[in-house]
Amino acid sequence: MQLNGWVELDGKKLTKEELSDFIRQDPAVVTRLGGEFYLEYDSCKARDHYGIIQGDCPAGVILCDNRETGTVSPACGSLSLADAIKTSVDLRSDSGITALSGGVDSALVAVLAKRPCLVVGMEGCHDIRQAQAVAKYTNLPLHIRTITVPEIEDAISVVAKNLEEPNPVDLAIGTTLYFVAQTAHDLGYERILTGQGADEVFGGYARYLETAPDKLEELFLKDFASLKHQGRRDQGVAGLMGTYLSMPYLDIRVVCAAHTIPASDRVRDGVRKKPLRDVALLYLPESFANYEKKAMQYGTGIWKEIKRIARQNGYHSSVSDFLIHLRRT
Repeated sequence: MQLNGWVELDGKKLTKEELSDFIRQDPAVVTRLGGEFYLEYDSCKARDHYGIIQGDCPAGVILCDNRETGTVSPACGSLSLADAIKTSVDLRSDSGITALSGGVDSALVAVLAKRPCLVVGMEGCHDIRQAQAVAKYTNLPLHIRTITVPEIEDAISVVAKNLEEPNPVDLAIGTTLYFVAQTAHDLGYERILTGQGADEVFGGYARYLETAPDKLEELFLKDFASLKHQGRRDQGVAGLMGTYLSMPYLDIRVVCAAHTIPASDRVRDGVRKKPLRDVALLYLPESFANYEKKAMQYGTGIWKEIKRIARQNGYHSSVSDFLIHLRRT
């Protein structure tokens, strides 16, 4: 049996040996597995419900002899959002390091996981300053990776060639995650706990505030569907370093609890991710729970440097053209 990632059954994490025994006794148990995994056993293969871990079959599907024989659909449970988030983080907190940018998403994961943290960025950037503030408040160890321009020049060449659908946004995010994964690997960690998925589950993008209330649900569904592409991009970059991203906000308990909250209540009174911020207030001061943070490619200063590098290479008006150049060289 081959297992990438980790599995749980009804809230209990299973060792590889325990999982093997369960499958031997009742192969149908795979349909109930939670966690973040790609699994091969006998002539079958399966991936976790949302496809967090990449593998050779569709997300949430069980294939035996290359034929679909079932789906991976663990129970949602009936936890409150606060309890669902705490449970999801607890299940992921036995190992790994937390990628802490200082925003509410990663700060809440950090304070619950109580794992060492890391932040990457250009010297003096926004994310490093904010992560330092959160780490000081939570008394968590923080590893700071200060990125240099030559390192970005090297990284974008690698990332560009590994993008599935190359575009400037994916290049900037992928490059940022490249340094997160590289740093985690160098520190001896395979699992990286992240805040990924929070924007799509709770409504973190500015466009949610600009959308009519009766159109919000449609926007949530569209953005949630986009997570498949993001997952392939992000885990693809993390995999270059032998690491993987673990995503508590995409735990099925959290997603189910969030979906019981109307879209209009997730983005309300000019506040994005309102339910998530309410949970964060249980553990963090208002200054962190309600903090409005820039996207990672901006907060780290990496996007600014990519544009500058593109100009230096003669691409003054189009990072897209520079990206094409990088993929060809």
